[in-house]
Amino acid sequence: MGSAGDGVAARPGAEPLHVPRSLPGETVRVQPLQGGRRVELLGVLQASPDRVAPPCPHFMQGCGGCAVQHWSDDAYAAWKRGLVVDALLRAGLDADCVGPLVRTPPRSRRRMEFAVERVDGGVVLGLHRAHDRRVLDLSACEVLHPALFALVQPLRSALCGLAALRRRGSVLANLTRSGPDLTMRLDGMPAPSDRGKLAAFAAARGVPRIACALGDGQAETACQQQVPMAVFAGHQVALPPGAFLQASAEGEAAIVAAVLAGLPDRMTGRSRAVELYAGCGTISFPVAQRLRVQAFEGDAQAAAALRRAQAGSRVEATHRDLARQPLSAKELSGAAVVILDPPYAGAAMQVPQIARSDVGRVVYVSCNPAILARDAALLAQAGFRLIRATPIDQFVWSAQIECVAVFARP
Repeated sequence: MGSAGDGVAARPGAEPLHVPRSLPGETVRVQPLQGGRRVELLGVLQASPDRVAPPCPHFMQGCGGCAVQHWSDDAYAAWKRGLVVDALLRAGLDADCVGPLVRTPPRSRRRMEFAVERVDGGVVLGLHRAHDRRVLDLSACEVLHPALFALVQPLRSALCGLAALRRRGSVLANLTRSGPDLTMRLDGMPAPSDRGKLAAFAAARGVPRIACALGDGQAETACQQQVPMAVFAGHQVALPPGAFLQASAEGEAAIVAAVLAGLPDRMTGRSRAVELYAGCGTISFPVAQRLRVQAFEGDAQAAAALRRAQAGSRVEATHRDLARQPLSAKELSGAAVVILDPPYAGAAMQVPQIARSDVGRVVYVSCNPAILARDAALLAQAGFRLIRATPIDQFVWSAQIECVAVFARP
């Protein structure tokens, strides 16, 4: 099984084929696609004993949201944990410290970006198909939280009547403490009549806010009944439109627990944590219950939200683009621990500064095992040892895996 959740078939003298919806050991019939390496699965001639019936009717239709619903749970869990193990081994690190896979349940996903397309007779709303840009109209979903799935059909109807949706767009849905917060990226700007329709939809469906943006532009609030809120370790945070939240409440809790478990044993009231890529404070406020936190975030709106919520805590939030201006080794000096939760591409500019610093403990939250291994190898060259890694299956049935890795040096 490949790292993307496709079965990989070796071919003597040629590049391997990647076969979606197949499993190790199976004999399958396929149709080659343009490009040669990828194929379409036409049928399974000899099935694996680990093949199971996928719970979602969209899975075999090619929905890009899930990759491995057809795999038995034990085999799937072993593969998911193995993504972390294999990446660390390839980097020459000790993978014996990788713990058991922490599971999150189906139907718990509280953050999802829906693709939207206007077609003859209405609007298609759902997820892109695997490996292409066609939108699969969603009528069921085994990963999405029921409160968000309940919005799918009403939202489809509401979008159908918007002049601002000309051809294509997207809707990011965040399930907050206040209800579903929606950020629409459309190919037209909402007219006053559109705003009225959105306000009526929000009032009828308990949606606290709807923000709109033209393409990749800045999202602006189109209608708001109340400010969407999140609560981190008892601190209420007013979320900006499109704010990053961990994909599930259970995944967030697992990440926070692993970070707290990775903090140094010996700390005082004056001990300082430097947190990089802090977002709106998911990790900041729980850590601040144990030591002072200097939190840095590159997104201006997220940093402002964190700063507004920091009163009465031991969090000090700063807006700083860590890709362009990483914290230097000198600025990190004296910190009891560095905590970082970078984007998918990792922290290529920041990790070398951590390696040069005098910091003795690093807690790295990663959503990309290959990039984690790359950055971990650099830390290892600087004398850090990987002492614990916790794989967290936050994106159920996908090829994505979270990991909280703890590094220490004498």
